[in-house]
Amino acid sequence: MAERQTRAIELPATWPVPSAAVGVADDQGICSTAGDPERRWRLASVTKLITTLAVLVAVEEGSVDLDGPAGPPGATVRHLLAHTAGYPFQGEAPIARPGTRRIYSNTGIEVAAAHLAERAGMPFAEYAAEAVLAPLGMDGTTFEDGESEPAAAGAWAPLADVLRLGRELLVPTLIDRATLAEATTVQFPGLAGILPGIGRMDPCDWGLGAEIRDAKVPHWTGTTNSPRTFGHFGGSGTFLWVDPDAGLACAALTDREFDDWALHAWPTFSDAVLAEHRAGGIATPESAQPAHITDA
Repeated sequence: MAERQTRAIELPATWPVPSAAVGVADDQGICSTAGDPERRWRLASVTKLITTLAVLVAVEEGSVDLDGPAGPPGATVRHLLAHTAGYPFQGEAPIARPGTRRIYSNTGIEVAAAHLAERAGMPFAEYAAEAVLAPLGMDGTTFEDGESEPAAAGAWAPLADVLRLGRELLVPTLIDRATLAEATTVQFPGLAGILPGIGRMDPCDWGLGAEIRDAKVPHWTGTTNSPRTFGHFGGSGTFLWVDPDAGLACAALTDREFDDWALHAWPTFSDAVLAEHRAGGIATPESAQPAHITDA
């Protein structure tokens, strides 16, 4: 009898992490998961995708203008979301003129969220809950009290909620497709920058809130992900990517901080997901169990 081939969704059980949950969604919904379905995970910078979606909803409502002033002199909401407002990673003293450098900045995202709160007349977390979380059924997602940068890195969520977000970024229901297309098109093209935890990229392409894969090497997505793939990874060991060409969204949530292990494990997993999809589709194997692995 032929040996059963390992399914893509089972690969995270081999990762050097204490525990993990992974899943894949397409335009029809969630199509495969493995891991603890109830656990809520710290999303870290994957939070930025939620925050950006809330801002884009506000743009379509007319309360926020992408090209209206926000942040340091000369900067706009667009600069803030595209990490080109001139802020450092953390700190409110600009270190560059807007539009001249790609400087990945939690501060820029927090300023964008504060700008939204001012324009909407309500706290950012409340607006995001009403505009994004509730309509998408992301009932387990919260912006935790006490997080120093809630809009940039403060959300906690279960796997199903992250996949619901991924599906929304694949086939939007809260914003127009044209708005999503703009958000996932390179903003301020040609700027070099540092991809956190990976290294300098020239160019370091980014959309609005979402990183765009393009031809970056090395990268945290798969080698077979299309250049149009966009998403974000978090320093807590999490990621969500959306590949419009493949028609898939893929998420992984772990409790080990991002490091070299992820740059080995994540691309292999992503390539396996894409290969399985091309071969006929993704399905949850009957034997899939929550992944609880002791880190040796």
